[in-house]
Amino acid sequence: MSTKLADTEDSASPDGFVCRESTTLYEQPNPLVLESGQTLGPITVAYQTYGTLSPRKDNAIFVCHALTGDAHVAGRHNSEEKKPGWWNEFIGPGKAIDTNRYFVICANVLGGCQGTTGPSSLNPETGKPYGPDFPFITIRDIVNVHNALIDHLGIEQILAVIGGSLGGMQVLEWAVSHADRVRSAIVLASGPKLNAQGIAFNAIGRRAIYSDPLFQDGWYYDADEKPHFGLALARMVAHITYLSEESIELKFGRKLQDGDELGFNLRAETEFQIESYLHYQGKQFVGRFDANSYLALTRALDYFDLSEAYGSLAEAFSRTESRFLVVSYSSDWLYPTAQSKDIVRALIETKRHVTFRELESPYGHDAFLIDQELPKLERLVAPFLARMYMDQRQGRSS
Repeated sequence: MSTKLADTEDSASPDGFVCRESTTLYEQPNPLVLESGQTLGPITVAYQTYGTLSPRKDNAIFVCHALTGDAHVAGRHNSEEKKPGWWNEFIGPGKAIDTNRYFVICANVLGGCQGTTGPSSLNPETGKPYGPDFPFITIRDIVNVHNALIDHLGIEQILAVIGGSLGGMQVLEWAVSHADRVRSAIVLASGPKLNAQGIAFNAIGRRAIYSDPLFQDGWYYDADEKPHFGLALARMVAHITYLSEESIELKFGRKLQDGDELGFNLRAETEFQIESYLHYQGKQFVGRFDANSYLALTRALDYFDLSEAYGSLAEAFSRTESRFLVVSYSSDWLYPTAQSKDIVRALIETKRHVTFRELESPYGHDAFLIDQELPKLERLVAPFLARMYMDQRQGRSS
């Protein structure tokens, strides 16, 4: 595998803002061989780092982002940026993942649209975006690209890999397919596969995109207007699965958007506050995400099944050498606690070290991203990481 540094900025600029970094991997004649058998290369990987890699290179933590996330996990890029990274309250100096102690890496996934090669990237063979010609990818392909990034950074072992939802599935794949590299795995609000209900919601989202007249079979990059109607609807449908009945009732109930009475207007799209909220989520989403990436990544999510890939969960986990922390949320119906317990039972069956906790929360699947819920998670993650770090240091010195 050939690597080339494409952006040599430091991870943090002198004024304290975090910098985007990127590197190019799998250059010809050594492309990535995908799980499907197709090849892809070169591949640009966008990533961000926080903290300092120790002289022993033994303090690296890799963060796997969820379906529509990106590498911007914490901090701000500049003074004009209104919102910090998506896990800003969890990663940083003195926080749960303490960047005074750990070197944190987060990279955009293969197939994404935030700097890593995906459908909107230029195909070197045509000079135009890949579009629907972008090859079918799996979570294993995503992890293999990130594993190559770790090679590029000169890191032999990762202290911990952590992620929630689709990120949690990546963590499981990391621990199984790169067992010699991962010392610990932290799986949040995730499972070894997506259930049929989750696949059904993804199918509705994809159908919304396909049905958008602006989609043009995926060849819309030169058009003045992108397929925002279908993509917004896909986001609205998906966002419902990230919430819970209790959280929707607590926040919105049946409150009206304007006035105290129903308008009895069939043309009104936003009579209720929950309608306005979902429309807002859809509108915000289309400004930062690509429809073809959404199609590619939801398919990767649907296809992931650790049991099917290795024969059984126990067989899969017999390959791992990691210690596990598995966390579920009581109101998560997209990845219910039963799926986390399946992971835990298989790990126990194979005599692997695992800690499990179901956290009570009214916020549904997104609880691991909600600021007010993070202190509960910190009380589990911070001591787990500290123990892993201490054990690793003692093991190296003995």
